Amino acid sequence: MNPVTPFAVRCNLSFGDIYAQVLAWMAVIFVSLAAGLGLMGSSRPIFALVGVGLILVLSLPFLLFAFVTTLLNHIELEPIQPQ
Repeated sequence: MNPVTPFAVRCNLSFGDIYAQVLAWMAVIFVSLAAGLGLMGSSRPIFALVGVGLILVLSLPFLLFAFVTTLLNHIELEPIQPQ
């Protein structure tokens, strides 16, 4: 029977790795808010709220996918050598 090799889980994720994703998400938020404010002066301001909500709800899965894949790409399994 083969002995099981223990592994150490290491994560080398830093803020610099997700910095561009945070900036892109902030840009999406600001653009949707600007579009909402632009539509707020129209005769139907409910379209502004629906538009902002739709943009945020549709972009959230892409943001989460980017964060999770970045995190998983920075996780390493290293075998621990017996003493």
